[in-house]
Amino acid sequence: MMLRGLWKLTWPEIKIFMREPMGAFGAIVIPVLVFLVVGRIVGGRLEPPTLAANSFIHVGLPVLASLLIAINGVISLVTIISIYREGGILKRLRATPLRPQTILTAQVIVKLILTAATLALMVLAGKRYYPVGVHAPLFSFTIALLISTWSILSIGFLIASIVPTARFAQLIGGFIMYPMVGFSGLFVPVEALPPVLHAVARVLPLTYAVALLQGIWNGDAWSAHVGDVAALAVVFVVCTALSAKVFRWG
Repeated sequence: MMLRGLWKLTWPEIKIFMREPMGAFGAIVIPVLVFLVVGRIVGGRLEPPTLAANSFIHVGLPVLASLLIAINGVISLVTIISIYREGGILKRLRATPLRPQTILTAQVIVKLILTAATLALMVLAGKRYYPVGVHAPLFSFTIALLISTWSILSIGFLIASIVPTARFAQLIGGFIMYPMVGFSGLFVPVEALPPVLHAVARVLPLTYAVALLQGIWNGDAWSAHVGDVAALAVVFVVCTALSAKVFRWG
């Protein structure tokens, strides 16, 4: 019964998301465009390509596009929850036989499904228009991306729990999430950062997401990234616990 109710709620949420032009564009189209456009421009102009450029094109760019998928999912989640709260939809949903956990889980499942779908679209488009010349372990990378997204989405729930109105939801979500990318080790290795920024990077969830995604994309064994997975799991547990305490249904 619970699974049936979860699916009945999840499917309409997917349709609502796809009908929203900005949500679908930001979460699906933008990451794919970033992957294709930056890859073709940077990769095509570098003859011969430098070692740093090769590293970014073959590893950093797929990870960046994947992070955009996760972050756009967070911003979308924050916005939708805020709109539902303002419109009284959350109160009406809570009054149904569905459990609160089912209602919130449906939102997470929607974002995870769209994350996997967008990654698949990015890979297919990349093979057609931008052959990167690598054979990445796509299944393992998808699992790593879903783990990272699950953890990052828990931050979105915490933001959604305290954002007062939908008007500021996207602004606050973007202000919190996007700056993390610069200190996550994607563009500059964490070890090369000044001591203060190095300490900051070590407490950012995206640092561990980047390390996990880069490692798996490069073919590392999962055993080499137990610490990254554990850190992302801790972020999920802490943010979920805090969200449960401060989340407002109306």
